[in-house]
Amino acid sequence: MEPRIQLLCLVVLIQVYVIAAVTDSGDVAALNSLKNSWRNLPPNWVGSDPCGDDWVGIRCTNSRVSSIKLGSIGLEGQLSDDISSLTELQILDLSQNQGMTGPLPASIGNLKKLTNLFLNDCGFTGRIPGTIGSLQQLVYLSLNSNNLTGQIPPSVGNLTNLNWLDLSDNQLEGSLPVSDGTTPGLDKLVKTLHFHLGQNKLSGEIPEKIFSSNMALIHLLLDGNELTGPIPSTLGLVQALLVVRLHNNSLSGNVPSNLNNLTNLTDLYLSNNELSGTLPNLTGMSSLQTLDLSNNGFDNSVIPTWLSSLSSLTTLRMENTHLQGRVRTDLFSLPNLQTIELKDNQLNGTLYIGTKFSNQLRLVDLQNNDITDFKETGAQNIKIKLAGNPFCQETGRTKNYCGQPPQSNSTSLFTTPLSNCPPPTCSSDQVYSPKCMCAHPYTGTLYFRVIFFSDLENQTTYSALQDSLMQFFKSNQFPVDSVSLSNPRMDSSKFLLLNLSVFPYGQASFNRTGVSMIAYAFSSSSYFPPPPPYTLYGSYFFNGDVYNYFSDEPKNSKKSTIGIIIGAAGGGSVLLLLLLLAGIYALRQKKKAERASIESNPFGMISIYYCSIFKLIAYKLYWPTVVHVRGFVVGLTVQSDGIWD
Repeated sequence: MEPRIQLLCLVVLIQVYVIAAVTDSGDVAALNSLKNSWRNLPPNWVGSDPCGDDWVGIRCTNSRVSSIKLGSIGLEGQLSDDISSLTELQILDLSQNQGMTGPLPASIGNLKKLTNLFLNDCGFTGRIPGTIGSLQQLVYLSLNSNNLTGQIPPSVGNLTNLNWLDLSDNQLEGSLPVSDGTTPGLDKLVKTLHFHLGQNKLSGEIPEKIFSSNMALIHLLLDGNELTGPIPSTLGLVQALLVVRLHNNSLSGNVPSNLNNLTNLTDLYLSNNELSGTLPNLTGMSSLQTLDLSNNGFDNSVIPTWLSSLSSLTTLRMENTHLQGRVRTDLFSLPNLQTIELKDNQLNGTLYIGTKFSNQLRLVDLQNNDITDFKETGAQNIKIKLAGNPFCQETGRTKNYCGQPPQSNSTSLFTTPLSNCPPPTCSSDQVYSPKCMCAHPYTGTLYFRVIFFSDLENQTTYSALQDSLMQFFKSNQFPVDSVSLSNPRMDSSKFLLLNLSVFPYGQASFNRTGVSMIAYAFSSSSYFPPPPPYTLYGSYFFNGDVYNYFSDEPKNSKKSTIGIIIGAAGGGSVLLLLLLLAGIYALRQKKKAERASIESNPFGMISIYYCSIFKLIAYKLYWPTVVHVRGFVVGLTVQSDGIWD
């Protein structure tokens, strides 16, 4: 083989040996620094090539780390400044790792290409850094369910591409930021669809300026804060709104008269405030399904006639709203009505629900009023609650209406049934799946902020959700065999909670990739609840439990480590020998040596053929043990006294 071709083959061998290390060296250094500050990492986070070695949760584009998805794998530690070196990062998901604590680093603002940031359901503390406003390509920002404090940084208003803003369930305080000519604010987020800011300690008034007619906002969730003052009339300008939750605050004054301009609104929660004046006239809000005005200081009023025009209404709650007079029969004939709660008012006369009541009606709660008589209709599926009325003070009244009914056992309301399974024979730490398999499911709680039903005993609604979940997992090739739902219940925020168990496919437990796939699908809302005709569920979030049964735990970590060391040592020796030979050969070449072109050599093509064979062998033998020495090889080539001339 001609000397020049021999050198060419030698260099090809070296290049093949080193090219396998495809991860950018700066990204490798950043990930190694993060490794040093995190615990419970995936077992395959070893070696010097995260991209080439397919580290769990790491995805790369052109040798740069572009995605980190490590949701719900039990990570512990802090998010250090090293994350800022991953400048090509587009997705960062560390959600549902409660062991991730400490402050969010200000350097996170250097991740200019970040589009999805999911740090929800962790243990992060401290303030949200103002540098978060530098992430101007951000579409999803989920920091909910942490222990974050301080104010919402005004710089959030710079995130003009934001679709989803979720800062709920923290300890955030202060006022809602709006722009003032020099600093941005929430009013600048005209493209954002979701403001989820509930369950914090936000205070002050809701600024008039925060809302405008050009906003795309569909969900406004400010419940469970310490907000005061009136509801701004500008709220009526946001025509796209579907859900408004302002309950559990200290809002006061009249409800704006233009609120009925929100004709697309499906959920309106104003309960547990200090609202006063006349009841709002909501005529024309034909899409409204849930209306809750309870526990406010409205003027004395009869049941308003406009209620009968809300043809989509499923749930009406007007407890302690100073209602008086008779209960009109036509109220019960709304076609979709399931629940009506009017307790703690001054309603009087005879209760008669008529004969044309909704076939979905399940609960009528008129406790603690002045009802003197009840005309029964023989309806068997409707719970009537009349305790605390004069009607129940008469002797001989049935306890079905006048007693305090026992609290329903939420576990008995629904649990996914087994598929004709034989008696279980699972070990003590395994669970019997709906498909009769013993396994370790990934579990957690689904929190639905929005639901379009109030009858928690209707099992069809849960079956539809269960089928929808399985359809999503199958169509996206998730390693899921079956799912189980149980224990439906409402919390104090009027969220529907459901226990969820997801069972692995083809094995007894999930690996880390499987769990993080599920966590990401929920955090990013990639999974969306059932479409029509079962449009019963809306916005939600998922808090996963710690999973302790990963199938990719190393079986014998000592042997595995020894193997890695031996492989690396052997590979390094071979590489060193190749480099040494190349250096000696290059130094011995004379600048004025005769050169003949490869094309004029009749054996040139044969040499190239052998070189290709060597290349193939090198790929097979040395791919697993690679190092970054490309720069050294280039240096040798440059110093070889014009060898390529």
